[in-house]
Amino acid sequence: MYQKKSPKPVKPDDFISNDVKVSSPPTIFLLINETINNPRSSVMDIASIISGDQGLTARLLRLANSPLYGFPSRIETITQAVTILGTHQINDLVLATTVLKFFERIPKDLIEIKSFWHHSIACGLSARVLATYRREANVERFFVAGILHDIGRLIIYTKMPEQSFELLVRSKKQGELMYKVEREMMGFDHADVGGALLQKWKLPLSIKEMVWFHHRPASAMHFPGETAVIHVSDIIAHAMQLGSSGEGFVPPLEAKAWEYIGLSASILSPAMNQIEQQFAETIKMLQMDAEND
Repeated sequence: MYQKKSPKPVKPDDFISNDVKVSSPPTIFLLINETINNPRSSVMDIASIISGDQGLTARLLRLANSPLYGFPSRIETITQAVTILGTHQINDLVLATTVLKFFERIPKDLIEIKSFWHHSIACGLSARVLATYRREANVERFFVAGILHDIGRLIIYTKMPEQSFELLVRSKKQGELMYKVEREMMGFDHADVGGALLQKWKLPLSIKEMVWFHHRPASAMHFPGETAVIHVSDIIAHAMQLGSSGEGFVPPLEAKAWEYIGLSASILSPAMNQIEQQFAETIKMLQMDAEND
């Protein structure tokens, strides 16, 4: 039985204010970010922080040695991984792989959390693949944005379980997309809540916009092309049925979104093949030791 929560949030910021759990990003991410920004720190300092978390160390080494990167020789240590991948890329991967632990106790009649994260990871992989075709300098930020794109929905489920159940029922009954029903019921949607959270976390503007406007990339003021990548990646993840965010329908492609991305449509078929090949292995790498964290 759900417990009533009052008063009902009236704006996105209300979902994250005074919530210790979500008001800050994972501690280890903050430590690494602070170390990276310290001109006196070294690769060894960053590696030392990561190595203190055995589960995170294992996941990052699996990723570094996976087909995602295709390095010719095996990476044996975190120091090697940081040196080869770069400090900011490692920091992005730390955030992507630790935020998965933030939400674990949402009622199953609202969302099957493993399936939710599968969808998020699929969106992140899709975004990373598209970003690679775009020859982006740091494709990991797209992976992070894909992982985080629906995090606002988890916050809504946590804060308003009764209303969230009503939202799911109404979406199914009306045959309407969930984010549109969210706007009907609350005046905003999960993407707005996610954007407010990332603003609170002080993440880069590009990642914040990719999450905040992933259903309406034309509204992104600074990074419409990057935001369109997440928009299309979300659609691809839904269409390929790789996990589920709780949404019962494949979201529509916003007009001009593909134009913003600036790629030929001919890359879609090989890109989807890459996503499918990477998905199962990445899920295994990120979650196989989750019970030991």
